[in-house]
Amino acid sequence: MDATIGRIPRPGDELRRVARLVLQELKPKGKVLTPFNVTTGAIMAVAAVLLVIRFARGLGAVTNLSQDFPWGIWIGYDVMTGVAIAGGGYVLTFMVYVLHLEKYHPIIRATVLNALLGYVFAATSLLLDLGRPWNIMNPMIGNGFGVSSVLFLVAWHFFLYALMALVEFSPAAAEWLGLERIRRVLKGMTFAAVIFGITLAFLHQAGLGALMLMARNKLHPLWYTEFIPVLFVVSSVFAGLSLVIVEGSISARVFAHRTGKLLRWTHEDIMLGLGRIAAGTMFAYFALEIVTVMHGQKWALLATPMGLWYLLEVLGFVLVPGALYLMAYRARNLSWVKAAAGLTLFGVLLNRLNVSIIAFRPNAAVHYVPSWMEIVITLAVVSAEIWIFRWVVNRMPVMDFEEVRTPEARPALKRTVAAA
Repeated sequence: MDATIGRIPRPGDELRRVARLVLQELKPKGKVLTPFNVTTGAIMAVAAVLLVIRFARGLGAVTNLSQDFPWGIWIGYDVMTGVAIAGGGYVLTFMVYVLHLEKYHPIIRATVLNALLGYVFAATSLLLDLGRPWNIMNPMIGNGFGVSSVLFLVAWHFFLYALMALVEFSPAAAEWLGLERIRRVLKGMTFAAVIFGITLAFLHQAGLGALMLMARNKLHPLWYTEFIPVLFVVSSVFAGLSLVIVEGSISARVFAHRTGKLLRWTHEDIMLGLGRIAAGTMFAYFALEIVTVMHGQKWALLATPMGLWYLLEVLGFVLVPGALYLMAYRARNLSWVKAAAGLTLFGVLLNRLNVSIIAFRPNAAVHYVPSWMEIVITLAVVSAEIWIFRWVVNRMPVMDFEEVRTPEARPALKRTVAAA
């Protein structure tokens, strides 16, 4: 006979049950010694040693940063690019919870999780890049420069948006832990978190661009513009959507066992729809780039070596993938959508590296090149993010028809699946 039958529940029983569940889920599922696990595990082990050296001996021991180039790959990629490609979180939540585009609801959990991890690891990379990491709270309290600083705004918007992303994802975590009453409370907070999060996302994406407004005499004229905050916001839209396409395409194969019937049958339509939206924003971004060249009378600069580099970025990785997205949507070609997403992500990476590193002090006698140790630590950050994303997705409750937010949308979605 079960000894617990008839026993009065104690306050700590639920906590102990959750703790046992978490400890049970920490055990690995499937093969451990896979090529991916071995490779990324080795990278993270080497990076752990390098981080000990970094915090013991300072930035100069592992990086090629200097007074002339205080921002390196940890800022250019881990923070600026990472925050941009995490933009899929606020874009998808706006589409689903505000515009009620329920077709995209099945991917909302994975997208919000990806955004949350993107912001957490971007903050981690920022901590690594600070010469005095114990002063990381200074930007948030305005110590030394006041509350009118752009960095003060970025720090608070960054922190609050990460908190909103956690609130948006928390109902799935509560469902996994079997905390039904808490899940209902958290789900009731989702819409408010989405609205607040969208506002914060727009502000800090623009704020990252606004930081470069103070580098007018250091940033190449083709990349410096008064519109750079707007360009950062617009590019974060198609960057985030492109990451969702790439991540969704990989997850459809790797996590096929965790995919609900609704997502399996609507996957292609979702990817094509995201590609169409990305194409529209990319054409808007391209038009803004033309406006900045016209407004600044920069035509002559396009014939210089840096001008050709700028044209490669704008034409090769904005206009071309935007057109490919549009062609893919019209032809309903999923392979073209994936190719366009890959080109777009590379273009966003190139843009952020241009703004923060490559086009920064282009005439300097000695230019910044990241050390191998910086690259290894960056790869370790990406590897750790993938490990956590994989662990959570393998345990996250599968979203299907019953999770669609608008009840009247469920019959239409079911008819779509039945017809397919």
